[in-house]
Amino acid sequence: MTRTTPLAPAAPRDAWIFDYVRTPRGKASPKGGLHEHTATDLLMHLMSALSGRGLDPGVVADVIIGCASQLNEQGANPARVAALRAGWGHQVPGMMVNRFCASGIDAVATAAARVKAGDADLVVAGGVETVSRVPIFSDGGPLWTDPETITDVGSIHMGVAADLNATLDGYAREDLDAYGVRSQQRAAQAWSAGRFDNAVIPVPRAGGEDMAADELVRPSTNLASQAALAPAFADLGAAGQDAIALGAFPELASIEHLHTVGTAPAMADGAALLVVGTREAGERAGLTPRARIVTSVAVAGHPVRMLTAGQDAVELALARSGLSADDVACFEFAEAFAALCLRFERDLTIDAEHGDDRMNPNGGTLAMGHAFGATGTIMIGGCVEELERRQGRWGVAAVSGAAGLGSAVVIER
Repeated sequence: MTRTTPLAPAAPRDAWIFDYVRTPRGKASPKGGLHEHTATDLLMHLMSALSGRGLDPGVVADVIIGCASQLNEQGANPARVAALRAGWGHQVPGMMVNRFCASGIDAVATAAARVKAGDADLVVAGGVETVSRVPIFSDGGPLWTDPETITDVGSIHMGVAADLNATLDGYAREDLDAYGVRSQQRAAQAWSAGRFDNAVIPVPRAGGEDMAADELVRPSTNLASQAALAPAFADLGAAGQDAIALGAFPELASIEHLHTVGTAPAMADGAALLVVGTREAGERAGLTPRARIVTSVAVAGHPVRMLTAGQDAVELALARSGLSADDVACFEFAEAFAALCLRFERDLTIDAEHGDDRMNPNGGTLAMGHAFGATGTIMIGGCVEELERRQGRWGVAAVSGAAGLGSAVVIER
């Protein structure tokens, strides 16, 4: 029989964050503290932690995981494999998301969209990357390896793009170094104050103590140590990447190579998970709602300038939410190189020099490491925890990714 009347529209549903866990971040090196663990190992470890904190896997409708290099150990759908190996039962599905460094944001945004649409009541979403085992660019995609694609797209290394942005915006080496010092100092202070204790789940290590803290933080960093570092991306620029960038921005005579390893995000291993669902589903499962996901945005910008899209996503997300930057109590903005953070503070009128600590108040990826697929989830979870700490209402988390991609979410405590 043919239906002649439309189905009644579903009542609007909100998506809430109930819990957040992450691993510490390890150096992306065979000597790093997480190197012995695969991506599946890290996800299983966090799934077990969520179960131990009261989550019943039987109520989980899906697992959605972001990852930037989905091959080898990170291939074949680790979301599903980890759920099976963690003992969550065969009834829990799993899927993977890839929007480069913004993958962890988009995994959570996808979960929220499914909850809001009525397709799922409770979803576990997050991200993972084990860069020490599956190195950056190891997927060999045409964006990195095919000369025709590189020429057509204008594909350059993210570090060269960062130096391009610093040149376009007129930042000096001293500006970048000062920001790098600030990120390290804030991260060290946050760890000392125990601000990550609720979320970070220590990871066992063979023959040693559990890894319980981000191992990339360098509390002794100062302006003198930063100034002693050599530019990190000048050789790449001289090898032909500057020519690509200058072809896209002919108004520049040259690119100033200013970023160093101290003002670039350190690559890291790590994983993070959030529990997202309706208030009713969470309360039935004995979970307490912590923050509401108001909106999510994905944008694309110039593929050569590349790293400005995270900020573009923030500005659009605020506009959609009817908010201004002044309304926001905490911005968690992935530190994709110091110049982009300074640009963010300038354009959104965040006066860090005079005590405005709303952006990355506990440090960021320059200090604690960038585990590509996990970073966005860590940004969101960290934003929830910081809103709770300072009793703020509105928060924003955002990440820029390769090829000019950017994603952001607005949350309400």
